[in-house]
Amino acid sequence: MQARMDNPTAVIPEAMKALLAFGKAASGKGVEESTIELVKLRASQINGCSACVHMHARDMRKAGETDERLFTVAAWREAPFFTDAERVALELTEVLTRLADSANPVSDELWTRVREHYDERQTSALLVAIANINVWNRLNAAVHQVAGSW
Repeated sequence: MQARMDNPTAVIPEAMKALLAFGKAASGKGVEESTIELVKLRASQINGCSACVHMHARDMRKAGETDERLFTVAAWREAPFFTDAERVALELTEVLTRLADSANPVSDELWTRVREHYDERQTSALLVAIANINVWNRLNAAVHQVAGSW
């Protein structure tokens, strides 16, 4: 496989700088880094972004993530390896990644469950992380970014 062109963030370095800064803004806000990485991996799986799936799974494994969790994140609802807080973060990721699938993707019921586990700052960090990975996925999908090429 070959990319159609250079990644837009390589062509427009200001975009790279902005996206990296936006992504880093989610770190250190009280959400476990492992949860942020699970969110990135799950959104990338949904969006079919092989470059991001490869990169985040590899980075998670290097950080000590277990194979059980890496292998089952796509089926997190049926796997016993995730906390309640991680589950609600993954559910939020799925609905925000698939916005067009529902007229009201973030239901009041889901929002209540999110806020049971995450305060306003943490919820903001989750929303930023989900938005950021979806931007990366869309850029990579457009140019057919090759997994492992970064």
